Amino acid sequence: MTSTLVSHSLPDHTQLPDRDGEFVRNFQEHPQSIILTTSILPILEKLHPDGNFCIGQDSGIYWRITDPPEGGAVAPDWFYVPHVPPLLNGVFRRSYVLWQEIVAPLIAIEFVSGSGAEERDATPYQGKFWIYEQAIRIPFYAIFDAWQDLLEVYHLVDGRYEPMAVNERRHYAIAPMGVELGILHREVPWLRWWDSQGNLLPTAQERGDRFARKTRQRNCRTTPCPRTARKTKIACLLAVNGH
Repeated sequence: MTSTLVSHSLPDHTQLPDRDGEFVRNFQEHPQSIILTTSILPILEKLHPDGNFCIGQDSGIYWRITDPPEGGAVAPDWFYVPHVPPLLNGVFRRSYVLWQEIVAPLIAIEFVSGSGAEERDATPYQGKFWIYEQAIRIPFYAIFDAWQDLLEVYHLVDGRYEPMAVNERRHYAIAPMGVELGILHREVPWLRWWDSQGNLLPTAQERGDRFARKTRQRNCRTTPCPRTARKTKIACLLAVNGH
């Protein structure tokens, strides 16, 4: 009876604002979110063969009723929620409304753009750290500072966030997902997923590039006709060298 009253008296995701007027704070945030999403999708699809999970990228989580409504929302740069349908009534969510969904995200990730004070703010009812820990109670919270080449991951233990220790690969194990989270150093640091054996989980683009390279190499093993032999030999050399 209580759940029926709540569902009819409180606004849902179609009735709440889905933007707050703020713009993305740096050009790395968008590709970073795509990298996290496309590389973890094959893992989540195995964890959830029924397809019941959702991923939010800079999407609002409404955790309390306020006036204006945006005051009761927080927007992690990336988060994952298990055991919820990807669509609600056949449409994508405009936001994630806790009093409608009940299930909290398993992990939230913030990308630092300034000093990091906002992501570590434990002010009751205002700071992100406090909201994730005390209000939403997200089991894992990661703060990634690409500018400082720094990653912090916290685990909710007895109602409080405790900093996690890295493993021998300097990754953080997110046991319920069967993966590890760490920093991959390229031209700039990127936040990436690895499997529990320490194998980097490829993005969709990396998987596509790998498939194309294997296809070229497989084609090189076929016997060409004399007229195309020279072209095929050149293609083989390029394929072996990853071009």
